[in-house]
Amino acid sequence: MEPCEDIVTAKNSMMETDFNSVEKNKEERMQIKSEEPVKVDIIWGIVLFFVISHLCAIYGLYLVFASAKLQTTLFGIYVWILSGIGVTAGLHRLWSHKSYKAKWPLRFILMLMSTIAFENHIYEWCMDHRIHHKYTDTNSDPHNAKRGFFFSHIGWLVVRRHPDYYDKCQKIDMSDLKTDNIVMFQKIFYIPLLLLLCFIIPTILPVYFWNETYCNAFFVSTMLRYIFTLNMTWLVNSAAHIWGNRPYDASINPSENLSVALGSLGEGWHNYHHVFPWDYKAAELGHYRANLTTAFIDFFALIGWAYDMKTVSNEIILKRAGRTGDGSRFNGDQIWGWDDTDLSTEDKQLTRVINKKED
Repeated sequence: MEPCEDIVTAKNSMMETDFNSVEKNKEERMQIKSEEPVKVDIIWGIVLFFVISHLCAIYGLYLVFASAKLQTTLFGIYVWILSGIGVTAGLHRLWSHKSYKAKWPLRFILMLMSTIAFENHIYEWCMDHRIHHKYTDTNSDPHNAKRGFFFSHIGWLVVRRHPDYYDKCQKIDMSDLKTDNIVMFQKIFYIPLLLLLCFIIPTILPVYFWNETYCNAFFVSTMLRYIFTLNMTWLVNSAAHIWGNRPYDASINPSENLSVALGSLGEGWHNYHHVFPWDYKAAELGHYRANLTTAFIDFFALIGWAYDMKTVSNEIILKRAGRTGDGSRFNGDQIWGWDDTDLSTEDKQLTRVINKKED
């Protein structure tokens, strides 16, 4: 075989999936638990932190209806969107996948926004996420969905990681982030930054500007907002790896999930994202109503702060969906009505016509 043919074959093989593996994976999803027993070493300090945090959030939800001012609730929603986009447009699409590039002012803003979310500093978040994509739903995956919904949602954060994960930490390429001054700045000063941006400022602002009580400000705009943001991110790891259609690759667990997309500001189109992780939209379609993160990136592209946004051609998407998808993707090949030329003769012959009259 000629060298150029080798290259073409290699490219084609990257886009192909053995249909036997598709059927095998469907069967494995029916028994979601990992076959190999895994030792569970619980980190009780983190368990206590999450228990207390969630109780604070529940109390904050009560205060929303009991005593908090409307401005405080709206401010909490605003900070959720701000921090959520810091995760989706920053941690995820920019730094983890390099699906677009950003000038330093936008990168600095995204660093601050992601710090508000308190989901770990950029470097470690991205390392976990790159390993997750490279070794999806294996023991190397930090939040392996085959270990169940609870584990992939929050359980993975309260136990020691599997030894396979630590092995992959040494192998995954992180050289680009090591040379990113903004990433390294945040890594060094992460603790004071997160205390200031995640907890102190969101509590003080409602008190200062509209005379909210410290109690309402802390439990509503800080703790309720923080825990809600966390759970919306976690649903991408859990729900979007278990429930939904798989129109692009039926052999993998990640799925298309509209509910998760709405809550995570556009990250629920997960089957597409795992097939084409370099697409800055993280979805085939760019509809802003279920992908606010794409709108954010597109806005900054208009002013020149975001650039080199990568996407996938419709031709490649159609070929991949036709070859490995579960058939749920709409391809425009439906029937509009009786005289549609795609309506088969057999279907016409089997159709029952009531009160028929000759023309």
